[in-house]
Amino acid sequence: MAPADSALRKQAQDPAPTFRSAPHNIEAEQALLGAILVNNEAFYRVSDFLEPQHFYEPIHQKIYEVTRDLIRAGKVATPITLKTFLDANADLGGITVTQYLARLAAEATTIINAEDYGRTIYDLFTRRQLILVGEDMVNHAYDAPVDFAPRAQIEEAERRLYELAETGRYDGGFQRFANSLTTAIDMAAKAYQRDGKLSGLATGLDDLDRIMGGLQPSDLIILAGRPGMGKSALATNIAYNIAKSWRGEVRPDGHTVTANGGIVGFFSLEMSAEQLATRIIAEQTGIPSSHIRRGGITEADFEILKDCSIELQNLPFYLDETGGLSIAQLAARARRLKRQRGLDLLVIDYVQLLQGSTRRSSENRVQEITEITTKLKALAKELNVPILALSQLSRQVESRDDKRPQLADLRESGSIEQDADVVMFVYREEYYHAMRKPLESNREKFAEWLAEADKVHGKAEVIIGKQRHGPTGTVELQFEGSVTRFSSLAKDDRLPDRM
Repeated sequence: MAPADSALRKQAQDPAPTFRSAPHNIEAEQALLGAILVNNEAFYRVSDFLEPQHFYEPIHQKIYEVTRDLIRAGKVATPITLKTFLDANADLGGITVTQYLARLAAEATTIINAEDYGRTIYDLFTRRQLILVGEDMVNHAYDAPVDFAPRAQIEEAERRLYELAETGRYDGGFQRFANSLTTAIDMAAKAYQRDGKLSGLATGLDDLDRIMGGLQPSDLIILAGRPGMGKSALATNIAYNIAKSWRGEVRPDGHTVTANGGIVGFFSLEMSAEQLATRIIAEQTGIPSSHIRRGGITEADFEILKDCSIELQNLPFYLDETGGLSIAQLAARARRLKRQRGLDLLVIDYVQLLQGSTRRSSENRVQEITEITTKLKALAKELNVPILALSQLSRQVESRDDKRPQLADLRESGSIEQDADVVMFVYREEYYHAMRKPLESNREKFAEWLAEADKVHGKAEVIIGKQRHGPTGTVELQFEGSVTRFSSLAKDDRLPDRM
């Protein structure tokens, strides 16, 4: 027997391949449309989340679309008013459109079930969309263009999945004020149990926490400053303090939730992970980072470094040092971290090193920054975590006598100032004072300069220029430049009594 005959016989003996139809429920669609036609009030039970494209049957999509337009125009939607806007010649299994509309109304169920039917229709639509995402992933993986990297496909799939999860959700809308009141009381109770009695994440800097109440969930916090002011050092200090104080609680279902402190994700677009780690080690050990890099340490110092590194290994502190990230890539990686490890604080160093995700935005830097800050705020709300994003200031600060920054000094300030919930500036007079050093031959001016240097030495200011749910003002901090450490400033009225 020829091989071809054998193959044909085997094919004839094999059962025919089965084809699966996409998930749908025609009866639920008919029941909902019938309920709306009988009582238009049923439409308002589903109108905030259900769209025509969520129906499986094309005729049902058209009926729902026309019904929606009529009701929103203040007209009555019934089989009689609808038939004018539908194709009268359409054949629906042997019956006309008019007869089909009459049957829908005649077999309608009660309005009470309308929302349940709507949710069923939407859930089945979501499952169909998931199938499409999966099919596209498979097809693109098989026939990927040369310049389309697998990582780009993963990020695109993640974006589509999260877009699908967040679009058209039926758990939104108005809620009773009593529900919001309960949420607020729960937040106050958790704040009472947390270190520092704060509603947000404690930064470890008492005066800053006192004026801000900690870093609040879903807030976009901009930390800005000129080069050399120490904005990266302050962000690193805050991130470390939050990660160090993390404590988790295991729920009865085995899920671990944060009870204190937080899990930190740090996007270091400027510094390498090694530089960031060196800063944290220097801050914790008190050994200057310059000594660590040059190997200028003693045996005793090395033992301290070793003990510190062992302690730091278990920190819930995750670094991403990838440069040139787009805002879409950053969002995808933040979602992944939240899903896999948990996330309570996201730090970005710094905004101007991010790229927009659209071609139009790249043509105009202001538009690009607007897109970035808008999406950062949306990401903070989506993940329900504070995002601490660093930003540069324009050079116009240097042209003023008083170099303390203002909101107008933010680069591309319109969108940053608008989207941010909190805007903080780091300012160190010591930095500018060192640049004004006179010649030592001019003894009088040099003496004045020395006296002023003592007043500003080791001091920094954090100026809160905007805060949506709190006061603005200035917080003074201690700054140790050799170990890049910010700490609370000891005030005279808080010092212990002298012997």
